[in-house]
Amino acid sequence: MPADPTEPPVTAFMLVKTTPEWLALTVQERVDAFTTRVLPAIEARTTGVRSRFYDTEFYSARVTDVWVWEAEDHRAYQRLVDALRETPFWDRYFEVVDLLVGTENGYARTYGLDAVATIRPTSA
Repeated sequence: MPADPTEPPVTAFMLVKTTPEWLALTVQERVDAFTTRVLPAIEARTTGVRSRFYDTEFYSARVTDVWVWEAEDHRAYQRLVDALRETPFWDRYFEVVDLLVGTENGYARTYGLDAVATIRPTSA
């Protein structure tokens, strides 16, 4: 079922902390685990989801990584979480510390306003 064009996309900031089991893997084993266990599970269970990953262990002891998931709607996001929970990444390789889920400029849609945002200056 395609996304409802009136429903705003969902952005989820998944704050995670690596576990000793994950850190015990070599870098190549980590890449292999992600490409053979996580990606196939996501691709098999959902569509309309995009991801980005940020390392934060340099600045935080509580959260080592932030995974940003952009889903076309709430159903796609829910399917994503269901898929992740079926992999060793959920609570085995990573502890999910917190989930911050929202829609961009939700207040503007709610009140029929233009979104307020900063604009990057152009470089000279």
